Amino acid sequence: MKLRIKFSKKEYMKFIGHLDLMRFFQKAIRRADIDIAYSTGYSPHQVMSFAAPLGVGLTSDGEYLDIEVNSADSSEAMKRRLNAALLTHGIEVVSVRRIPDPGFDAQGNALKDRSAMAMVAGADYDLVFKEGHEPKDWDGFCDAFDAFCALEQITVLKATKKSSLTADIRPMIKSCRLDRKSRVITMSLSTGSSANLKPELVMEAFYKGIGSDWDPAVESYQYSMQINRRETYALGENGEWIALEALGEVIE
Repeated sequence: MKLRIKFSKKEYMKFIGHLDLMRFFQKAIRRADIDIAYSTGYSPHQVMSFAAPLGVGLTSDGEYLDIEVNSADSSEAMKRRLNAALLTHGIEVVSVRRIPDPGFDAQGNALKDRSAMAMVAGADYDLVFKEGHEPKDWDGFCDAFDAFCALEQITVLKATKKSSLTADIRPMIKSCRLDRKSRVITMSLSTGSSANLKPELVMEAFYKGIGSDWDPAVESYQYSMQINRRETYALGENGEWIALEALGEVIE
């Protein structure tokens, strides 16, 4: 049986890297006495995978972890036990759902992998300027950002493992907007193995477009902006985005 755990990552836990987060959950799962399955071989390990590892310094309301278990209690009981076993502030389990078995098609072939890692297709982000780092000309900044979001093509220099290439990131931006009253920038971006766009790259493209020397290595979330991932999605049959949590079933 496979379970999908949704959790939030806040406060100082935003500085914990992916490998440390994985070890953190491995220990919490043991303390919570979850009947997790282990891999076979000379070095058995807990069967788990994360949907889309979050960058260091970013917070999130919608992170996902899939695990395989031999048996399970109710969703509410496991959620309660996991939260009691976390022993820290900044990480909170939001829900525990059972993932339906993908089954087989009419020809007996296994259907598509339903793991969060394989299905993730997009994510929502909120970006807020930290105190003292807001643009001095707020109205001018808003006008420039509105014009940027309306562009039909946004070309950037995107780094790859071996080199860098010029790419149009506009197709990977489902939506972006700036609320002038709350001063929150919201973005819905492609996320996953086939197409992956970080909000930092979007902001870098915007600043370069208005002639700014904004350096993402300096003026990133660590200093000027706090980035929060609000939700992570899979792609539905009709092309719509579906929250990964919604693809699981509550265990009564």
